[in-house]
Amino acid sequence: MTDDSALFALPQQQQLCPLCHQVLAMKSGKNGPFLGCSGYPACHYIKALHPHETTIVKVLETEACPQCSSALAVKNGRYGMFIGCTNYPDCHFVVNEQHEQPEVDRLACPKCKQGQLIERTSKFGKQFWGCNNYPKCKFLLNDSPIAGACCHCGFTLLIEKKQGVYCADKGCGVKQPAAEAAGIDG
Repeated sequence: MTDDSALFALPQQQQLCPLCHQVLAMKSGKNGPFLGCSGYPACHYIKALHPHETTIVKVLETEACPQCSSALAVKNGRYGMFIGCTNYPDCHFVVNEQHEQPEVDRLACPKCKQGQLIERTSKFGKQFWGCNNYPKCKFLLNDSPIAGACCHCGFTLLIEKKQGVYCADKGCGVKQPAAEAAGIDG
């Protein structure tokens, strides 16, 4: 019986650190795997395994960049899809659609009492509401906030879910009576 594992073995490609010429080793961090210098902590060189490059998905031939008149393109980048100029890096134009609520609909942050809750989108495309004083205030909600006070604990914000209106305080979370909830929405 022959040893077929030798036929399928990949050659070991050892890369050297450009700073100190020691071998780069596979390491794991909070953002995933990367190559790091084996001479750490004397050498801090790291190299990403998956660089966050932007790729063009589709060029929008009929749409011109307002800054340089080049064509715009739908691109896929580190934080998802966006529209930007094809003349990058000479032109840094990006369509920045802020889905901010009108000033009248903004609600005060119940945690810091200084900021306002604004709708945001995570890098995975999920909608959430957070304080515009982030990172000073890290208050956030996954459900739509509505003005009102909890009938159980008096917390100054409610959230709307499919099943009804609830207290936005994570410690309380009491479902609000239908009569009060109807009065809030109206």
